[in-house]
Amino acid sequence: MSLRKKIADSPKVNRAVEALLAGYVRFAYRTSRWERRGFEEMDACVASGEPVIFVLWHQRLIMAPYLFNTSLGRICALTSAARAGRLAGQILVRLGFETIPMSSHKRHVALSREVLRRTKEGCSIGIAADGPRGPARVSSGVPITWARMTGCRVFTVAFAERKVIKLPTWDRQMLPLPFSRGVLLCQEWTEEVPKKPSGEQAEKLRLRLEASLDEITDRADAAVERDGQSQKNQAG
Repeated sequence: MSLRKKIADSPKVNRAVEALLAGYVRFAYRTSRWERRGFEEMDACVASGEPVIFVLWHQRLIMAPYLFNTSLGRICALTSAARAGRLAGQILVRLGFETIPMSSHKRHVALSREVLRRTKEGCSIGIAADGPRGPARVSSGVPITWARMTGCRVFTVAFAERKVIKLPTWDRQMLPLPFSRGVLLCQEWTEEVPKKPSGEQAEKLRLRLEASLDEITDRADAAVERDGQSQKNQAG
């Protein structure tokens, strides 16, 4: 085994990296000014013990712990069983989430049963609609399947910040920078999902969810752009 692989697989190294990245995300959040909009309905559901399905694009995943209020209720996020996915999952755990690791060896039926069991326990489910490997901003049909299976209400969420780093990943993962300004947005996806949708119905619903995620994400980006322009005008 190479030295690089030994380091990458070292539990001590991984724990140190997890702690460092989780600490950085906390620091970036706490030192920036955030405006939170549209979360009243989702927060009320979670506070009353009603689990929800929480959906976002993978690019905005790093701020998920601040898009869902874990002081109100539990949430489980799906994470890849690959090394990067395990790392991301442990960062989410440090920030208050629970995780359900996905695996190429775990059948979709078994995963769906686990999701259903968690929601029956009152745990909300978080999913990146285009994760874990993309293509970016192309939704899978999984959120539709789980909405049908669980009967949970679906909420789309997004964040944007004036100062971010876009990492060289398949989705250009956005890492927030400290001492900035940003927005956190939430909106319920209100399409009715039939108990037994046809293939055509399921595809239409998938495309509508994809459009809803694009809309809220673009709206978040536009909000911080307007804020930045306003700041420039005031300075001028």
